[in-house]
Amino acid sequence: MTQIESAIAAYESGPTKLRAACDGLTHAQLHTRIAPGTWSIAENAVHLVDSDLASTHRKRRIVAEDNPLLVAYDENAFIANLPSDRTDLAEVLDLFEANRRFTARWLRTLPPDAFARTGVHTQRGKVTLLQVVEIYANHVDHHLKFVAEKRRNLGL
Repeated sequence: MTQIESAIAAYESGPTKLRAACDGLTHAQLHTRIAPGTWSIAENAVHLVDSDLASTHRKRRIVAEDNPLLVAYDENAFIANLPSDRTDLAEVLDLFEANRRFTARWLRTLPPDAFARTGVHTQRGKVTLLQVVEIYANHVDHHLKFVAEKRRNLGL
């Protein structure tokens, strides 16, 4: 398996991991913040959807445009001002899975040289398409560490 194929497979596996991390939890458990300034499990899931939708747009711009500017966003403002406690977790998980499936399928249609194309992220600097795919493949695992800690703190 090539580095590109491996990155896409890892990226595509994220929804299964997120579903497993949220499985069997009550509404209260999903929405409990362990400490001030932390996110709930549901907020982590919503954040993954928010960031994934942004990353899909970034990936597509990298392929379609020459070295596009990829603007960062304030993830904490999204959590604070877009109330995730009013979202349906099943819908969040379905959207996350659908977006990842759509994006992975599209990525597999690209020639290998497309993964060397670049964009300039306002926080990370110059990034290749492959780097962006890898970043978002790892993004789920990064947040699942927090979810696992929250589950332990809830006694689950």
